Amino acid sequence: MYDTVVIPFTTLYFNIDYYKRMTGVDPKLGAEVLFVFMKDDTPYNALTDESFASIGVQGEVLDEGQSGFVSIKTRDRMNIKNATVTDHRISIEATERPDIEDLSDDEYKEHVNTIKNALLNSLQYFEGGNIYRSWIVRLRTIEEVIATSAGWMDIEPEMKYEFVKTDSKKERIALYEKVIYENLEMYRVTSEAKNAQEDENQKVYREQAIKKQIDFLQKELDELHPENVSETRKLELKLQDSKMNEEARTEATKAISRMKQEGQNSPEYGQLFNYVDFLTDLPWEKSDSSIDLKNAKEILDQEHYGLKKVKKRILQQIAVMSLNKKQSGSILLFVGAPGTGKTSIGQSIAHALGREYVRVALGGVRDEADIRGHRRTYIGAMPGRIMDAIHKSHASNPVMVLDEVDKLSQSYNGDPASALLEVLDPEQNFSFTDHYMNVPYDLSDVFFICTANSLDTIPEPLLNRMEVIQFNGYTPIEKLQIAKRHLLPKAIKTMGLDDHLTIDDETLSTIINDYTMEAGVRGLKKRIDTLCREAAINIVEGNGDITISKDQLREYLDMHPISHEHVHEIKQPGIVTGLAWTQAGGDILFIETALTKGSGKIIITGQLGDVMKESAQIALSIVKSKFPNLSDVFKDHDLHIHVPAGATPKDGPSAGITLTTALASLITGHPVSPEFAMTGEVSLRETIMPIGGLNEKLMAAQRAGVKTVFIPNENKDDLDDVADEIKDKLTIIPVSHVDEVLEKTGIKKEAR
Repeated sequence: MYDTVVIPFTTLYFNIDYYKRMTGVDPKLGAEVLFVFMKDDTPYNALTDESFASIGVQGEVLDEGQSGFVSIKTRDRMNIKNATVTDHRISIEATERPDIEDLSDDEYKEHVNTIKNALLNSLQYFEGGNIYRSWIVRLRTIEEVIATSAGWMDIEPEMKYEFVKTDSKKERIALYEKVIYENLEMYRVTSEAKNAQEDENQKVYREQAIKKQIDFLQKELDELHPENVSETRKLELKLQDSKMNEEARTEATKAISRMKQEGQNSPEYGQLFNYVDFLTDLPWEKSDSSIDLKNAKEILDQEHYGLKKVKKRILQQIAVMSLNKKQSGSILLFVGAPGTGKTSIGQSIAHALGREYVRVALGGVRDEADIRGHRRTYIGAMPGRIMDAIHKSHASNPVMVLDEVDKLSQSYNGDPASALLEVLDPEQNFSFTDHYMNVPYDLSDVFFICTANSLDTIPEPLLNRMEVIQFNGYTPIEKLQIAKRHLLPKAIKTMGLDDHLTIDDETLSTIINDYTMEAGVRGLKKRIDTLCREAAINIVEGNGDITISKDQLREYLDMHPISHEHVHEIKQPGIVTGLAWTQAGGDILFIETALTKGSGKIIITGQLGDVMKESAQIALSIVKSKFPNLSDVFKDHDLHIHVPAGATPKDGPSAGITLTTALASLITGHPVSPEFAMTGEVSLRETIMPIGGLNEKLMAAQRAGVKTVFIPNENKDDLDDVADEIKDKLTIIPVSHVDEVLEKTGIKKEAR
């Protein structure tokens, strides 16, 4: 036998074929069988005396196998020695191994009864264990007890062999008692754990069954009396249908439980209701929206005239989103003058993408809680503007326009611009946590668009998270097309004029040129709305259809034409035309200089800011170094620098070359043609540095009658953004040094 130990006084059953194969003979009643234990599975041809255990067990055949099985009753232990293998037959010398009788009859019986009682008590831990009860009761010897129980107890072969080789009955009983008590304790612990687990499972199943019954009965009651459904029950039903994440569901469930415990009379009940109602109303599930790039392009072209670069960048982002099947790319920041279409193009993007549109006004926001929400520990706590906009849009992926981000302000309540950092960071906003909600919400699918009039007041960390797209001012031709295609038809439809009002292109052009002064079209829209209201009065009074000509604008608009700056016709030393950028677009300004008898003081008037004052000092130093033979003039005279429209503050880094040219013209007495205009800052090295707002400045120059414009050489590439109609009417000269301007205006030559 290998890996199996036969214990004395055990009845064994073998398949008759197996018996024949192992012994080589047919079973015969009374035949003796010797069970020898092999130490390992060594092949027969390699067996030696050391391959066998030193003790075996002798048995006797009790049944010749008429039923197909041979029964063998094991008896005495045998000493095994001198094993040999010849022709696949094993010869073994076996002698009887008697037990050591070291127990009295009374001790022996006491041990037998103790073990039998332990076995009888253990039957409760076995399924069907009672079938062994009658067997155990009939046992008389310790060998019978061991033989009977070893078959159904978990005893390793090594331990069984210990029973076989132990000669002392006292030691054998002690060994067996140890094994049986270990097994019985293990069975007891296992049975108790199993019963405890079954009890626990039964409680869980019972609880689930009761809850299902309650839900079923509650549903029946709700259907019978829908008017009596409680608020908490309504919230529970909404919570079941909601697709919120597990963290949010846990918070909502806890809040509903507190509502039930505290009742409707609790002062906290209303706050908890609003909280759960807000959570369950939020759109938690991802929204699928197919993207048609061709259709998006058509919508953008249809709803907005011009803005070619802006539309191109938007279409690039839409194309990337179409490929990735999700929101991706930079957060867009539209920067430009008022009325250039920054906010309205957000509506067109939403229309092109088939998404909801929502606008969040940030102008004047100075509390961090307006962005992140108030904590629910405060009375009147509310969610922040971001989550409130998501709630109102009923979509997890709207196009959200954050309007006027440059007009955020700080206070003791925190910095709202810093709170926007997480909102606008694609690496963080997938788990944005509003203080009111106190659970994460995924904003990664939201198409964020920010708008601003200027970059100066936007904090650098916030600006780094966005891609700046400049909205340049519209040319008069573009404004005319916008008025014809969008503003006028919309105003006529809004005011119910149908086809009763006619305004020709010449009249619209006059409104653009003489009654507005802006980069955008907001003022133009106001003028058109005014004309429509006047037309409405005429129609209601029964005067029929109305056609408005340019000569009637003064009467209908009830305002004087706006006086734009125009170039002077008379040349005068010390006066040069400059170009300026304002939030309303571009404009020209005149730098005026004069010398009066005095002590060399410098007088600067015209509400100039610090930058322009410094530019004036640099310009004076350059002129003194350029014309050393004339520099003594400044010692005996006071220099007065003035920029007209003194009530209007002026500042910016683009008047340096204009101031330098004006001072050079003054000191040399050479007048500069009014048809020359220039823009650019200068350094003490006399280089001309780049400026911004070139498009608006060139439009202002063309409108004012300027013929030639000097611009910094580094701004040449910006001419690609300037409309051809503007460039065709101007002579634009890029310059990089002060000498170039002085040469082309004739000042340098005259000084020589």
